[in-house]
Amino acid sequence: MSRRHNAHPGPLYTPVQRKRRDASRWTLVQGVLAPLQFAVFLISVILVLRYLLTGEGYALATLSIVVKTGVLFLIMITGAIWEKVVFGQYLFARAFFWEDIFSFAVIALHSAYLYALWAGSLSPEGLMALALVAYLAYVINAGQFVWKLRIARLEDRVTE
Repeated sequence: MSRRHNAHPGPLYTPVQRKRRDASRWTLVQGVLAPLQFAVFLISVILVLRYLLTGEGYALATLSIVVKTGVLFLIMITGAIWEKVVFGQYLFARAFFWEDIFSFAVIALHSAYLYALWAGSLSPEGLMALALVAYLAYVINAGQFVWKLRIARLEDRVTE
């Protein structure tokens, strides 16, 4: 494996990248969208589980999944812009390479849900199960980013 793709071969940010990160409005956008997406996710999980357990609320659960997917797409697009501003490339910067790779799996699963919903290719229960798989992938990916945020904060303390 090349040094470029190691999980954490050195500091996440060079001093120049740290300054760009701190000065970018896209950092604030990500800071707002990430907890918003998590809140939408929590509400949606409750609605999906409610449907699966009671058979009630299919339309609301479906709407919540579509909204969650929309917020996911928004955070992915703005995250790519943030990465371009900070690292000079839209995706796969060394510091977030594996997070970006896994993000594509998350997007693929959410997109598969939208396609199956549109095509009518899965039962309501199948759609909800697919949504839960997509949500599990999202939780793993969110954990990756939270871990990197923690690393960045620890590194920022060291450089202060």
